Amino acid sequence: MKRRKRRIFLSAAMLIFLLCGCGADPSAAVPTEGTVPESTAENPAETAEETAIPAEATETTVPEPQIVTLTITAAGDVTLGNHAGQGYEGTFREMYDKKDNAYFLQNVKDIFEADDMTIVNFEGVLTFCDDLVEKEFNMKGDPEYIGILTEASVEAVSFGNNHRLDYGQQGSDDTVAAFEEAGIVYAYDNITGIYETQGIRIGFVSVNEVYDGNAVEAYLEDGIRYLREEEQVNLVIACCHWGEERENYPEDYQKELGHKCIDWGADLVLGAHAHVLQGVEVYKERFIVYGLANFCFGGNRNPKDKDTMIFQQTFTFVDGVKQEGQEAKVIPCSVSSVSYRNDFCPTPADGGEYTRILGRINEYSSPFGVAFDEEGSYIP
Repeated sequence: MKRRKRRIFLSAAMLIFLLCGCGADPSAAVPTEGTVPESTAENPAETAEETAIPAEATETTVPEPQIVTLTITAAGDVTLGNHAGQGYEGTFREMYDKKDNAYFLQNVKDIFEADDMTIVNFEGVLTFCDDLVEKEFNMKGDPEYIGILTEASVEAVSFGNNHRLDYGQQGSDDTVAAFEEAGIVYAYDNITGIYETQGIRIGFVSVNEVYDGNAVEAYLEDGIRYLREEEQVNLVIACCHWGEERENYPEDYQKELGHKCIDWGADLVLGAHAHVLQGVEVYKERFIVYGLANFCFGGNRNPKDKDTMIFQQTFTFVDGVKQEGQEAKVIPCSVSSVSYRNDFCPTPADGGEYTRILGRINEYSSPFGVAFDEEGSYIP
């Protein structure tokens, strides 16, 4: 009987074990000493802590303003080549054959490389075409001469001038092809140019007042409006080929047109054609440089007036918007590194020559109430 009872007891124990423990963790049902049973529900405190949004994340993050400062450098007439009938001896072509691309702008290269954009007035064409138009001076060089500009970090050219068509449309087209192959931005007539640096888009227009007359104003006004409204550029430069040759003071119409450019939306006006220095004006807090003079000029083996300058202006942008201010300077130069002839190597002046040329710039700018200090910096 004892044996039978024991068997019944064991069976009952087994039944309890199967009912309570089969398929489940016994320790979950009967906790042992020193252990805490895991809850199958989420802990409300932990859930709140995990899902709570940090206080700092709920605050609106204000992005830092994007401030960009850039410097634009402008120089005058660049003619890479000769004028027809000039011969060979002592000419730009002879110098090119003896030197290389790096020679011509070697003395200003460090200035051009240190800025954000360099622009020059490109006067002449680069072509093998010989079908010149009938005029007194026809300027041209070989297409390979474009390497002179790229070697010296010239990024943009004003091509709206009275020598663009010296060799007809073919000469102009060949020159444009050279610009495009070299990656140099250009503008003329109703063709606008845009150069981008540091996220800032610089647009420019270039016109030839000498020949185009009344069409100039339409090119300028429409071009500036197009750049502002359609292209949404951050800065606009108007390049005007105007005035009388060898005159150091601008004509009244130049001043009127320069003012109109600013009124239409230009931030800077650059002038050329006189082949000599003209003054600088500030109109509505914007600069008008009436005449930058010759620079690397192959059209004359020994010009009487070799004085020239480099004009620089520094602009500040906050979130792409140009800020007001007039931070500018001039660098007095000579078109040649020697005084007795033109070696086609423009060079910053020093010593007494620096002072003399700076004095001329101030003299021609004085009617506009503009002056530059001994360092060449604009005096507000």
